[in-house]
Amino acid sequence: MSHRRRLLPGLPAFEAAARLNNFTRAAEELHLTHGAISRAIAQLEERLGTPLFVRHPRRVSLTPAGYRLLEATRNAFAELDRAADEIGRGDSADPVLHVSCEPTLSMRWLMPRLGRLRQRHPELQVELSTAGGPIDLNANGCDLAIRRLDFTPPQEAVIDVLCPELAGPVCHPECWGGMLGQDLNRARWLHSRTRPSAWSDWCRMADHPYLPASEQSFDHFYFTLQAALDQLGTAIGPLPLVYDDLQAGRLTAPFGMRPTGVDYVMLTPPEGQSDQRTQRFADWLRSEAAHMAHFEPASTRPHSAGLETDG
Repeated sequence: MSHRRRLLPGLPAFEAAARLNNFTRAAEELHLTHGAISRAIAQLEERLGTPLFVRHPRRVSLTPAGYRLLEATRNAFAELDRAADEIGRGDSADPVLHVSCEPTLSMRWLMPRLGRLRQRHPELQVELSTAGGPIDLNANGCDLAIRRLDFTPPQEAVIDVLCPELAGPVCHPECWGGMLGQDLNRARWLHSRTRPSAWSDWCRMADHPYLPASEQSFDHFYFTLQAALDQLGTAIGPLPLVYDDLQAGRLTAPFGMRPTGVDYVMLTPPEGQSDQRTQRFADWLRSEAAHMAHFEPASTRPHSAGLETDG
């Protein structure tokens, strides 16, 4: 025990110098003087009875003993970080739950439901951040992440499928029955640069060579769906992103919805299974997602691509 106590004060200086190969840069990073770094490492070498660095004019390099100590130090620091994260994240006295969610899913599905969460669990305070794709839960300080699982998830994450993604063309009901005359080939197809293959993927699933009358692209999927709501064209709308609009009649899905083969999931760290805050949120999230299991769009019968228009 006394040996470990003698080593501990100098380890941060040693790790920084070994990583940067330079005592001066290590001193700047740790907000210490060059002399403080030198003394800390000299004391380590004295206590261990062996040199840890080879001193060069403008840099340092590790000796075999230094490499061995660096490996042990990095492992120890990583374990300390994990323990600190678990302790902080598992503190049930902290009401703040850090949730990361896909941006468009946040705007169009999750946020409109957070009021119900507040009514059900007024003790929970959700701090929502928006991001998509892969995530390191611990590094990002997240208790839970909601993702469209089109990437390989981290091995340590617990994966809970919320719902499968379904998708199909959606537009304003007045557009479909009016200017389009129920003919998809007369539509302006709305694209998103974040999902550029949405239309081609759907046409392949529908096994029909539809062609647009015109096309328009937007930088983000949220704007593509908003443009469909504003009668600017027809977009490929995935559930759950258009669920509320379809239910309210603000959009129509005249060709129904087809599975894309991608799921929306909830990702939690292993310690989240024993975190009461995370589990309360997860139970609520599952119940909200379950409502979409019985979704039936207004029409699931494919329309002809070439019906006569009504002018």
